[in-house]
This record gives sequence, structure tokens and C-alpha cells, in this order.
Amino acid sequence: MMRAGEGAIVGKLDDHLGGEVVRLRAELAKQERAMRAREEEFGRYILQLREGLRREKRHAAEVTHSYVAAVRALTNAVEARDAYTGKHAERVAAYGLELARIVDPALAEDPETEFGFLLHDVGKVAVPDAILHKPSALNRREMGVMRRHPVTGHEIVSHSDFLEGKAQGIVLYHHERWDGGGYPGGISRRDIPRAARIFAVADTLDAITSDRPYRAGASIDEAREEIARCSGTQFDPEAVEALMELPDDVLERIRSETVLLSVAAS
Repeated sequence: MMRAGEGAIVGKLDDHLGGEVVRLRAELAKQERAMRAREEEFGRYILQLREGLRREKRHAAEVTHSYVAAVRALTNAVEARDAYTGKHAERVAAYGLELARIVDPALAEDPETEFGFLLHDVGKVAVPDAILHKPSALNRREMGVMRRHPVTGHEIVSHSDFLEGKAQGIVLYHHERWDGGGYPGGISRRDIPRAARIFAVADTLDAITSDRPYRAGASIDEAREEIARCSGTQFDPEAVEALMELPDDVLERIRSETVLLSVAAS
């Protein structure tokens, strides 16, 4: 049996515990309200972030399309002066991207690589028609003018903010040789940017397989043989090996359709 004094103590303890429970419940409810408020605030933040990302993506797409349009316009201006090459820039860009996917996939995914491939001959806009369309061999002075086109092209693209790296290197160095016998700088081996070394193989492939007024284009097999013969002298062996790996049907499709599956425009 509980004594009277003990009952009073227990009653006081019950009152105290009851008050503490009430206080704890109130504190818990307060924390739950604060948590819900934070969750709602976080939800609003996520929605704002998603909307911001959508706006940025739309803006980036618009900017990219503007860049592509600018590159296409420059490419068309060059090819309009030399119509017999017919879609040369698109073909070499398509060949080059296929080679780059084997040698360096990240390089192939960089829009600047494609831009540089397309704009490699932009400097020819400054070459006089008398030299550009001369049916016979160029003399020393004329050859000097022609060999200026990579430098002129580099000067043109260097004024474009979106052509700051790889594209400029391709335009400036696409006529350099692995053995150092190219132009305009006479640099060699890995001093030549990888994208420019890849492009040199693509450019020669198109030159050999394309029809010209004075000859019919050679076959893909003949082009492979000729390019392989120059591996380690004119061309980077790594880029040549990539060409050997590409299936004939891929190369023939590019040669016949001349349709570039653009990384930048996708």
C-alpha cells in the first residue's frame, strides 16, 4: 500500500512528466512544420533550377545553331569559288569524324573539331581566281600565294570566339606533314595537333577518290593503298591505321551521299 507522502510525490512526478510530454510534443510538431517548410522551399528551388536549366539548354541550342549557320556560310563561300570539288568540305569532315571516333572519341564529340574540318580551306577566299583555277602547274610565286591560305584562314577564324582551340589548329596546320616537310610551319610528328593529323588523312582520301576535270576518282582500296604507303612520312601512322579499320561501306556512303551527320547540329 502506498503511503500518503509517496502518493504526493508520484502525483507531482506524473504532473511533471505530463508537462514534459506536452512540451516535447509541441517541440516535435514545431520541428515537423519547419521540416515541411524546408521541403517546400527545396521543392521550389528544384523547380526553379530545372526551369533555369531548360532555359540554358534552349539558349545553348540557339547559340550552337547560330555557330553552325556561321560555319556553313563560310564553308559555302569557299566552295562557291571552287565548285568542281562539290561538297568537298562536308565529305572530308565526315571522313575526319569517322577517323576521330576511332583515334580519339572525345575529339570527335567536340563541335570545334567538326568546325575546323569544315573550315580548313577558308583562307582560300583570299587566293586570286587566276591562281585558284589555274589549269596548269603553279609557279614558285603562285605556289607561295597558295601556301599562305592556312595562315590566312587562321587569321579569319581567330576572330571568332567559338573557334578558339581545335578549330584554329586544324585550319592552320592541316597541310603539315608527319616528317616535317609540310607547311606553313614545317612542324612534325606530335607537334602537329592530333585533329590536324587526322584531317590530313581525310583530306587526301577525298582528293584521291573524287572526280576531277582531268581524271576520274580512284577507288577506296586504291586510296587506302596510297595513304598506307605514306604512313610515317606524310601521315601520322595512328591516323592511317584508323583508316584501315574503317569499313568500306562507311567510306562509300560518305563518298556517294556526301551527307555530314553533324555532331554540332545534333
